[in-house]
Amino acid sequence: MPLQVGIVGLANAGKTTLFNALTHAGAEVTAYASVTEKANVGMAVIADERLDRLAALVGSKKVTPAAIRVVDVPGSSVEVPGGLRQADALLAVVDGFSPESDPARDLETLRLELLVADRDHVGRRLERVRKDAKSGSPGTRQELAVLEQLAEHLDAGESLSEWPRELPGALEPLTTKPLIAVENGPNGIDCALEMELAELPPEEAAEFRTGPSALDAIVLRLKEALGLVTFFTVGDTEARSWTLQHGETALDAAESIHSDIARGFIRCEVIRWDDLLACGSHAEAARRGLQRLEGKSYVVEDGDVLNVRFNV
Repeated sequence: MPLQVGIVGLANAGKTTLFNALTHAGAEVTAYASVTEKANVGMAVIADERLDRLAALVGSKKVTPAAIRVVDVPGSSVEVPGGLRQADALLAVVDGFSPESDPARDLETLRLELLVADRDHVGRRLERVRKDAKSGSPGTRQELAVLEQLAEHLDAGESLSEWPRELPGALEPLTTKPLIAVENGPNGIDCALEMELAELPPEEAAEFRTGPSALDAIVLRLKEALGLVTFFTVGDTEARSWTLQHGETALDAAESIHSDIARGFIRCEVIRWDDLLACGSHAEAARRGLQRLEGKSYVVEDGDVLNVRFNV
């Protein structure tokens, strides 16, 4: 399952506009959204020019870039079921266009809203666990003690990111997630312009830009905040990029591709993407000793081209 990013922001900051720019989803942009509305969900592509070069080298018929799942919750609500609490990171959109805008102030307000949401969330879970603890379950009593301490911690104005010990696994806090600020304004990104450019073919959109895509820069910031590395699989049929958490292994990569491949994992052929381009083919890379065989525990590095050998 792809990683998930939630978009948060105060009313009219440009959340849904940024969502549309990132995902090309075409969600309706309204001045005010009701918390009863469903969240917008789409996929943001992780652009990587290395993938296109590898695909051109081997003549791949299809090119599939890695992507991140993006969730845009209505209004400024942070309690949409299936929304932000399942996110791996948050994009905080702040208004930089309005005459009275104050991006720093709005960002601090958002941080406070996340803190309050976590406090309410802990309070509700504390009530449920107190009832369950009456049954005498040791695990429940242990969680109850931790939740009571967490409630005191939050009431003192501290966030869960400052909690010094391990949090209960089912808590899904918001304030521990990476928070990446995006200013919608002249000192940041023009979300409305990027949404319009996202509707154009890439070649035409590039003509309106004076530099790299601001959206690609945001996705890169997300990739760095989440500690992701990119690996590639290339062949005549398809060239594809994938993401893993830093430190994950060849077996994790195989599982990302397909569970059957992970189950039947034998060995993994590994070559650096630039070595493959320099050699011109896997055969030449192998002849030069630049392609090697690795086992399940090999830690995948950013830019690796993998070919998993398996048998099921």
